[in-house]
Amino acid sequence: MKILQSALLVAAVALSASASAQLTVEDYCDMKQSAPVRIKEMRPLADGVSYACISDDGKRIEVFSYKTGKKTSTLFDIDAIKGDVKIDEFDGYKLSENEKKILLWNDSEKLWRYSFTAQYYVYDIMRGTMKQVSTGGPQRGALMSHDGRMVAYQRDNNIYISNLDYGTDKPITEDGKINEIIYGTPDWGYEEEFGILNTMKWSGDDNTLAFVRFDERNVPSYSFDNYKSYCDSEPLSDPYPEAFTYKYPLAGYNNSVVSVHAYDLNTKITKKMDLPIGEKDYVPSMEFDGKGTTLMVMILNRDQNDLKLYATNPGSTVGRVIYSEKSDAWLSPSAYQMVEYFDNYFVIGSEKSGYRHLYRYDYNGNLQKQLTKGDFNVTNYYGTDKAGNTYVQTTALGAINRNVARIAPNGTMTLLHNMEGTESAAFSTTFDYYVRTYSSATTPTQYTVWSSKGSKIADLELNEAYAKKYASAPKMEFLKVKNDAGQEMDAYMIKPADFDPSKTYPLLTYQYNGPDSQEVANRWRMEGIFYIASKGYIVACVDGRGTGNRDRAWSTVVYKNLGHYETLDQIAGAKYFGSLPYIDAERIGCFGWSYGGYMTLMELTHPGNPFKVGVSMAPVTDWRYYDSIYTERYMSTPQQNEAGYDSASALNYTQNLNSRLLIMSGTSDDNVHIYNMLKYTSKLNYEGKIFDMMSFTGFEHSLRACNARAQLFRKVVDFLDSHLK
Repeated sequence: MKILQSALLVAAVALSASASAQLTVEDYCDMKQSAPVRIKEMRPLADGVSYACISDDGKRIEVFSYKTGKKTSTLFDIDAIKGDVKIDEFDGYKLSENEKKILLWNDSEKLWRYSFTAQYYVYDIMRGTMKQVSTGGPQRGALMSHDGRMVAYQRDNNIYISNLDYGTDKPITEDGKINEIIYGTPDWGYEEEFGILNTMKWSGDDNTLAFVRFDERNVPSYSFDNYKSYCDSEPLSDPYPEAFTYKYPLAGYNNSVVSVHAYDLNTKITKKMDLPIGEKDYVPSMEFDGKGTTLMVMILNRDQNDLKLYATNPGSTVGRVIYSEKSDAWLSPSAYQMVEYFDNYFVIGSEKSGYRHLYRYDYNGNLQKQLTKGDFNVTNYYGTDKAGNTYVQTTALGAINRNVARIAPNGTMTLLHNMEGTESAAFSTTFDYYVRTYSSATTPTQYTVWSSKGSKIADLELNEAYAKKYASAPKMEFLKVKNDAGQEMDAYMIKPADFDPSKTYPLLTYQYNGPDSQEVANRWRMEGIFYIASKGYIVACVDGRGTGNRDRAWSTVVYKNLGHYETLDQIAGAKYFGSLPYIDAERIGCFGWSYGGYMTLMELTHPGNPFKVGVSMAPVTDWRYYDSIYTERYMSTPQQNEAGYDSASALNYTQNLNSRLLIMSGTSDDNVHIYNMLKYTSKLNYEGKIFDMMSFTGFEHSLRACNARAQLFRKVVDFLDSHLK
């Protein structure tokens, strides 16, 4: 019997290895092939029992019942548009608040990481007719008024208002100019580091349009040659490469000077709000209150540790402070940008208790209630129902998990699904129903519809075919690893699918470890590190000090001292894994991207490190070369913290590099410029060091286009096979 079991085990392992071998590098690394099937976005409608969803062929916006899952009506159909203005496709849409109009767009052209320009249209649901917002050229950040009769947008850095009833399309600002003055949409830094895409806001009665003005004339320009890749439709059309220039403030240099304005549509007058926004201050959030009359403006100092919220009258321009918070370290946008305004109170996130929780204040600035409490973090705020129940996403089952919870008015918290993994919820407007998105390290993403009373209504997509395809792929397993200070770190390990504990394997540690980040998470992933594991490597990762979603002290210990504790913890993790009987401690490498690429360089040059090789993709090599908002949040300015910048610079440790290094970057990376890599490799050349370097011509930071990611991991495996196996 034992012989039979052994034979079956050998056969199963062989079958698993064979199936795993059938997966290609594209199956692991191509973002279209490796991602589970996603459902169409389901947008809740005002009736509380229905949602809107784009049809499978992309030509219609249809209405479905939460309760039955059946289609009940059609809001929009490309083939049924009446009148002269028609479209044959659309890239996205938004409903007006009164659900009578639909803003649609197509011909989208990417700008930065999230922003784009497009052609916008407004569809009248009752009449079945469509109007084009503007014929004067592509628009950015189009924002429909609540009644759907007007659209504000930006073009060539000026704000326009298109009045669809009267057929007018007029600018309300005139001095906007590329690389000088921006109205309505953010500069590069605000988009990248605050996640802001649009600063235009309509008042509740649609008579006022508030917006932020960015004056970036004194921000230094950054230029690089924008070479075309062979992904481009015309790869050979640039015998003289185009020089790309934009405003990018490095740490310690001038930022945009911002101010808040309000345009009165009745008087045609624009007023600047009388707020104490200094030339170095930020405005990371601006919204109208729940009644739509008072403008709520956050002002954050340049060190990002002093926040004030002003309730501002757009008519008188006068603002008063109703909330403030200071910290000995940085204030996290993930906390204070988790804010929602209601008629008589507002809810805001704060980490002042040591964990990220929600607090409710009235508009006089009085704390009414702390909505969430405990040794966990709130990672999303979904809202509050009529009964006073608060719905949130939390780390209640540990930092690596995400669970949706309901907090009753008396403070009692109930997890809607008490199971480990990562879940999120898209609630109906009444919170009676929700679409649950769930995955774990072993379960590909699943989408289901639930009643808030606890019963499942329907399965939308369980990704069963996808799960079968990747059943034999390497799997992630979680564990705890201690650093040299005796503190436990969350960690994962990915073993080859045909793992044999009697053998020894080379180890590749993968890390990010940036402040407030998280790499070790119990969710489904299928990406390049799994491809590396499939090629006979054990891949491991630890979230060391500085990472997020534990207590605040764990994160802020790295304040003004980036690279120090993170390096110690990554090395401690590598040494722990190297002590395991099935890992060869003489064959350990490290690999990281962006902040993780920086970590690779810091680890390889730290005395006594265990790494034979390292792979650094798109690294920051000196924090003086990175953008001001991100860098100064954690380091203050170079003028204030010169010693901290010196000790955090990977350039200052190149003489200690004794491991083999592969360093890579995209030539058109507007985020972490290739200049970082070139400075570092120049110093290695000066010191006579041998290394490997690869560039991705015409690609940006994330390598999302064409086959770039697959090619990157082909190169990584080739490098590891040459120097680590």
